[in-house]
Amino acid sequence: MNAAIRAVVRTALTNNLQVIGIQNGYEGLINGEFHPMDARSVGGILQRGGTILLTSRSKRFQEPAGQRDAIRKMNEAGMDALIVIGGEGSMNGAYALSQKGVKVIGIPGSIDNDIWGTNIAIGTDTAMNTIMEAVDKLRDTASSHQRAFVIETMGRNSGYLAVMAGIVCGAEMVLIPEVPVTR
Repeated sequence: MNAAIRAVVRTALTNNLQVIGIQNGYEGLINGEFHPMDARSVGGILQRGGTILLTSRSKRFQEPAGQRDAIRKMNEAGMDALIVIGGEGSMNGAYALSQKGVKVIGIPGSIDNDIWGTNIAIGTDTAMNTIMEAVDKLRDTASSHQRAFVIETMGRNSGYLAVMAGIVCGAEMVLIPEVPVTR
């Protein structure tokens, strides 16, 4: 996500546009947690995982009143549009704002890789590489102890990471939420 944030800021600056960063996602939008961003604020962030802007789930934003509060804060700050980088919940929030007249751009960012219409979301490749590194390290221990290891990946309701990691790492079996386990 940090690479996408950096690209947004640098592209905006090249086009003489001001960028305002929003801390903590939609919760931060409702609370007005804003700060101007420039080339310095995105320097040295490419190698960092996650997002420098932090993230937060917001129950308040799921309600129309919370969405109206967010739009009010955007108007008070003079924001013309919103660029949302995130997963299914973030994209649903972006859609809700767009239905209320806010100009929104959505950038899929989810290790679950479960955003409709997206081949691969930001974060999926990084998560896959992290899983592969961990499995490589665990395989040595499992072999020396003559044991099988059970490895749980992230992915919430999507088995994409588990299946892809299972194929790449040579798993004997992969259990995914999309397919119920029977005895």
